[in-house]
Amino acid sequence: MVLDELRQTKLPGGYQLEVLVINDCSKDNTSAVAKKHNATVIDLPVNLGIGGAVQTGILYARDNNFSLAIQLDGDGQHPPKELEKMIRFHLETGANVVIGSRFLEKEGFQSSFVRRMGIKYFHWLNRLFTGLHIYDSTSGFRLFDRAAIEVAAARYPDEYPEPESLISFSKAGLKIMEVPVIMSHRLGGQSSIRHFSSLYYTIKVSLAMLFSFIRKS
Repeated sequence: MVLDELRQTKLPGGYQLEVLVINDCSKDNTSAVAKKHNATVIDLPVNLGIGGAVQTGILYARDNNFSLAIQLDGDGQHPPKELEKMIRFHLETGANVVIGSRFLEKEGFQSSFVRRMGIKYFHWLNRLFTGLHIYDSTSGFRLFDRAAIEVAAARYPDEYPEPESLISFSKAGLKIMEVPVIMSHRLGGQSSIRHFSSLYYTIKVSLAMLFSFIRKS
């Protein structure tokens, strides 16, 4: 179980781990299970979606003076053992935002063919808007340093936020880098992007990225 694995994870650089679970109005026993495993839990009174849930965690990190915040899914896709790799990469490179990428070394779960095509499209779009090659721009396995925490706390996209948020980080002058990680199949639940291949999703995210690009900082 993810919470058990997190508790057993030893971090480099002298960092201490606090596990925060954002319960975005789930209909299961997420909150009770998390509390049983001694995690800090924030039970949102209304469903905010993935962007609002992530920003809630970012605000908690900012208000409690955390130097790093790491976003990972609770469905087993993001193995806690990969946290060490992300933190070491941050310490070695000074990157403000570190993205755990499936596609740099192509190990582990690679997602479906249709989703990979969509991710390639957003790689191209982010390249257009930021000048950066981000190959796994929809990855929700991310590390934020204090500068990135401040940016995300002030403004974070509310729906399908991963590709769009990279534009905000880039406009703020932050260093965004990817590190290869090994992801797993989802052990439970459903993807927040259930209609990844739909024209609706593609247009909505593309327009959101465009507006973020032209919006004044």
